[in-house]
Amino acid sequence: MTTTTTSTPTPTTTPTTTETPTALLSAVGVSIWLDDLSRARLSSGSLQRLITEKNVVGVTTNPSIFQAAITSGTDYQEKITALAAQGASVEETIFEITTADVADACDLFAPLYTATNGVDGRVSIEVDPRLAWDTEATITEAKALYKKVNKANVLIKIPATLEGLAAITATLGAGISVNVTLIFSLERYSAVINAFQAGLKLAKDNGHDLTTIHSVASFFVSRVDTEIDHRLETLGTTEARALKGQAGLANARLAYQLYEELFSTERWAVLAAAGARPQRPLWASTGVKDPAYPDTLYVTELAAPGVVNTMPEKTLDATYHHATITGNTITSHYQQAATTLDALEDQGISYDTIVEQLETEGLQKFVTSWKELLTDINTALTTARNAT
Repeated sequence: MTTTTTSTPTPTTTPTTTETPTALLSAVGVSIWLDDLSRARLSSGSLQRLITEKNVVGVTTNPSIFQAAITSGTDYQEKITALAAQGASVEETIFEITTADVADACDLFAPLYTATNGVDGRVSIEVDPRLAWDTEATITEAKALYKKVNKANVLIKIPATLEGLAAITATLGAGISVNVTLIFSLERYSAVINAFQAGLKLAKDNGHDLTTIHSVASFFVSRVDTEIDHRLETLGTTEARALKGQAGLANARLAYQLYEELFSTERWAVLAAAGARPQRPLWASTGVKDPAYPDTLYVTELAAPGVVNTMPEKTLDATYHHATITGNTITSHYQQAATTLDALEDQGISYDTIVEQLETEGLQKFVTSWKELLTDINTALTTARNAT
């Protein structure tokens, strides 16, 4: 079988120096995206400074980020008051606020979007997490978000649930770029890549220009270590403790191996010939949870061409100030990664059980944040209406 090797363009950035760790990481081919967004970041110039100084070339958001942003301080009070006067519902208010922030961020990143031919300069917004198990509702919401933001560089985030796979294909088939989120297992990641390539085939059949459709697949890292390390510590043996802090890296590295394999097939070659861009792996949950580990662990040890690393600001700052960038730290570790997962199974730790648990917990966390946001916005709207 003839295969085609995937080549992803190295993002264009605007560092103040080529010697900072973030600039060196960018030179390896890693796109640095910030895992945060708020009205304050936009209005204060904070986000623009991160673009200029720390090589940030994109932004991701999630329900927890918006819940924290909207309910802290008074940045959204004027908007909420205006929406209350218009009779907006709680859901309509959240929709208006979040899409406005994302649209403004898209404008800020527009020059990077142009400079990288659409690879970077991206801003993600997630569908209502309560829809994660409803394919048709997810598709409807994805299209509504895309239409409302109305920016070419927006990515619509869809969770990689079993029900989400068909929604991913349909959304891409409508010509909408997608960030597939909450991926924990290699099996599910393979299904996500299949859904992506099926979506591009559908988009092509529907007459869309494949060069304009982009996607990333958000593979979560630190949460894998948190859960597995807990189980290893419970076992308490020397052999078990020796495996702590290895599972997250091993899982992600094998995901990159899968990416290389599934974007080097005849099926992909046909799509690439029609102008398709590969769906890039994105490392999410890259903040270190265990203080015993280096605070840049999930950055320096997961560097390779064509990946995205979306970082909370604490991790971004740590990377900028003291990370040691040594080039590609993924592709030479495939055998070691496979050995690590085998060793965990030998300890009686079920990979399949853990990744299923992490998906359930991850979705529930977002649903909880969303419900809290609904409650807080309802209170704010009621207060605003009573004040008039």
